[in-house]
Amino acid sequence: MRLAAVDGFLLDVPDTEANRRAFGGPSDARGNDAGFPQARVVTLTETGTHASIDARVGGFNGGERELAIAMAGSAAGMLVIMDRGFPGVELWKAYTAAGAHLLLRARSCVARRPVQILADGSYLARMNLAGQKGAHPGGVLVRVIEYQVDEGGIIRLLTDLLDPYVHPAAELATLYHERWEVESSYRQIKTFQRGPGQVLRSAGPDLVRQEVWAHLVVHHCLTRIIMELADGHGIDPDRLSFIKILKHVRRSVVRQCADTPAKVRKFMAMPASKVCRKLDNRARRLREAARLLKRPESKYSYRGKVQQRGPTGKARPKAIALNPTLLQ
Repeated sequence: MRLAAVDGFLLDVPDTEANRRAFGGPSDARGNDAGFPQARVVTLTETGTHASIDARVGGFNGGERELAIAMAGSAAGMLVIMDRGFPGVELWKAYTAAGAHLLLRARSCVARRPVQILADGSYLARMNLAGQKGAHPGGVLVRVIEYQVDEGGIIRLLTDLLDPYVHPAAELATLYHERWEVESSYRQIKTFQRGPGQVLRSAGPDLVRQEVWAHLVVHHCLTRIIMELADGHGIDPDRLSFIKILKHVRRSVVRQCADTPAKVRKFMAMPASKVCRKLDNRARRLREAARLLKRPESKYSYRGKVQQRGPTGKARPKAIALNPTLLQ
């Protein structure tokens, strides 16, 4: 089966009235608008190549699950991995009806009552709609896999692959961690391709959506180039440098180096000749890092869209008044 993952990310868009109405955005503790409006992008991404198979664009206040359901028809024949924010009966039925298989992380309160214990220690349970209990006709039968990584907490996975002999729990648990490849894909789009901290340029909602799709299409083309180079040299696409391919493509676009079939072949021949010498980053090292947040919230006031940052000036001497009680 083709392995894919569903997840989402946010993109800052210009702070115009039209964009604020169409997409919404974050707010502070008092309910005032804070920062830029944001477009929510959810993609169905192939984990092996980082290529986006399908995508949906919504607003900040919309849910990722609803956007993911809209992509179910594009997932036929795939094993689709999702994080714990996605499980739900509606999504489950949409993907399985489309011919896809699912491997979803779940919270401890979802499908927690075993119906049947399987040979590998996983078990069958029912996932119901809110307020339903037992073998309700509106629910679905799922297989639950529970495991730990080192001394960490319990990780729970749900899947529609019910046979423990054909699809052992250990193999599915290993496959789940391929979900992180979609995060690498988003990093390529947001940090390397778009640029870190950049705001999209479009002042209207329709143009914002067009700009988002332009980024996704360009990224898909880049992953296609990487895949063809990797296939030609018999190596994993993960080994090829996305940044170096991106720079080569940018130079070629500026010089109009690929506007005829002959020039396209020449364009592909140049990076192909450099795969072994410059583009190959070698096999990826096994690395890990804790997920920690440096600044959970800012102590400073938000700058409104009509407020302009003033020029810097010479600092004034500060007066320090001691509390008299401290001198007694």
